[in-house]
Amino acid sequence: MSKVLGKIGALGTAVMAAAAISLVGEAGAKAPKLPATAPAPQLRPDGPPTRRQEANPSSGVVGPPSQIPPAAPAPPPRPAVPTEKMSECIGELQALGVDFSRQAPITDPAGCSVQNPVVLKTFGKGMKVTPDALLDCPMALAAVRFMTEIAGPEAGRDLGSEIVSINNASGYVCRPRQGEAKLSEHAYGDALDVAGFGLADGRHIDVRVDAPDADAKFLDAVRKAACGPFKTVLGPGSDAEHALHFHFDLEPRRNGSTFCQ
Repeated sequence: MSKVLGKIGALGTAVMAAAAISLVGEAGAKAPKLPATAPAPQLRPDGPPTRRQEANPSSGVVGPPSQIPPAAPAPPPRPAVPTEKMSECIGELQALGVDFSRQAPITDPAGCSVQNPVVLKTFGKGMKVTPDALLDCPMALAAVRFMTEIAGPEAGRDLGSEIVSINNASGYVCRPRQGEAKLSEHAYGDALDVAGFGLADGRHIDVRVDAPDADAKFLDAVRKAACGPFKTVLGPGSDAEHALHFHFDLEPRRNGSTFCQ
């Protein structure tokens, strides 16, 4: 009997051992093998910065070079005007009874400059500039002579009244031409934009393409007469930028020619 029990006990022990080995084998089969080293995460490709990404002013970072247009080189400075010429121009304005003030020469890193700037308050006695116009002295003198000697008498003939005020739309402004990199004549104080004329009888003549007949006759006469005293004359019909004002400037042209539209 004892021998039988001993065999049964040995058999049970063997069965339990085999079961244990089987469990260990299954566990080993199910357990995943870990890699020797973890794979590095993939980096997102660089993309263009969004509007919410702003450069830190103190860091010197201004953004991707491809998104920053190269700075346009400043144009060469215009020839210096002799001091005696400047004094002569100022003296002529004074002799014509113009109310004006002198300003210090203007220079700008972009290339804009006005060598002999003056601020016109009037074009002469009884002809006010509204608002004041900052111009280089030669342009101011040309404008004064034109308004008093040509535009004024023309208003008397066509409109039966005197010009008492002129609406200045733009004098000196440091900017390029519309749609171009080249500096405008406004950037040198050599251009004046005129948007309208005030008359002694209270009327106001606006520069526009659909002006009433009487006004249109005067405006056309002024525009035609300006071609010569000024090197460039533009206005309604020239382009969209000049639909509501006359543009007069002294830009030097080949052989003293003019560009009038």
